[in-house]
Amino acid sequence: MEGDMTQIRRWLMPLSWLYGIGVDVRNALFDMGVLRSVSYDIPIINVGNITVGGTGKTPHVEYLIRLLSKRYRVAVLSRGYKRKTSGYLLSSASSAIEEIGDEPWQIKQKFPDIYVAVDANRRRGIERLLTDEATRDVEVILLDDAYQHRYVKPGHNILLVDYHRIISDDKLLPAGRLRERASSSSRATTVIVTKCPGHITAMGFRVILSALHIKPYQKLFYSTFSYGTMRQLWGNGTLEPDMLRKDNTHVLLLTGIGNPRQMELDVRRFVQHVTPLTFSDHHYYSRSDADTIRRALLALPKPHIIITTEKDAARLQHLQVSEEVKQNTYVLPIEISIMRDEKNKFDKTITDYVRENKRNSNMAPREDA
Repeated sequence: MEGDMTQIRRWLMPLSWLYGIGVDVRNALFDMGVLRSVSYDIPIINVGNITVGGTGKTPHVEYLIRLLSKRYRVAVLSRGYKRKTSGYLLSSASSAIEEIGDEPWQIKQKFPDIYVAVDANRRRGIERLLTDEATRDVEVILLDDAYQHRYVKPGHNILLVDYHRIISDDKLLPAGRLRERASSSSRATTVIVTKCPGHITAMGFRVILSALHIKPYQKLFYSTFSYGTMRQLWGNGTLEPDMLRKDNTHVLLLTGIGNPRQMELDVRRFVQHVTPLTFSDHHYYSRSDADTIRRALLALPKPHIIITTEKDAARLQHLQVSEEVKQNTYVLPIEISIMRDEKNKFDKTITDYVRENKRNSNMAPREDA
């Protein structure tokens, strides 16, 4: 596979074998009905993966919000990874990023008219959304990263697979990056291969189709990232990515995301000089980080700028930084595009599901074996 980033740590395979036993037992208990999944009489769409690291969940959730929010009252339910609160919390315009987590905060800022809630217990979160006076008019719930949360059975399960790390070539944790076996992709209603380059050949698409072992009841789509106009994080300026190559600009790529290598490859398509400055996924930036960022920027020849992600911008914007950093930090927005002229087909798959399963009565949870 072109651009394959799959790396297997063979010496950890015995631990992966033990990990796999635990995963298999848990899934078997759900499959046999010993552990119960709950369905709800409302359209619930899960967007998740079976790998550790970024597959583009947030841009795909945002795509669904844009698709559905014009017609339906939409809620997004996330666990709020690395937030400093617990339990169920409904976000508001004044919610702090520490309260709800960076990704829910980003979504609420971009889509203020939808409901955004966080709860590690997805079942409780759904029931609060459906019964609380503030949110009981919700018509569609989008679950963010709940593929392994089998206590809830979504009506439509979207599995994201990174083009650069096809799950059939990967191994279970800790030798690989799979949370569960590749065969668990069979629970998906729709599979989307994400982060695809724009020049895949027909043969390349057939290779992916063969590798994923798509079932007759599943639909397969391909998506790619598209990048918009960059905006200043601490200002009102904008910058087109194509201008950076013309000006021979040196870029400090500042990221705290699941797959920084992919972001670097993407930025190098329109920038010649890229210096990565990488932090851990969901990293909360500190005063010492601000000094590290300043020194890294000043070490680059001029003209120089910092490019960061929308997710990082949420955690950076309240940081006290130098004037040099303020003036030169830009946020690169990411959206997804459905490939192979199948946007209308994908949109119809989602809207048909929502229309056919729209709630017409009060919440009615039911246990499914």
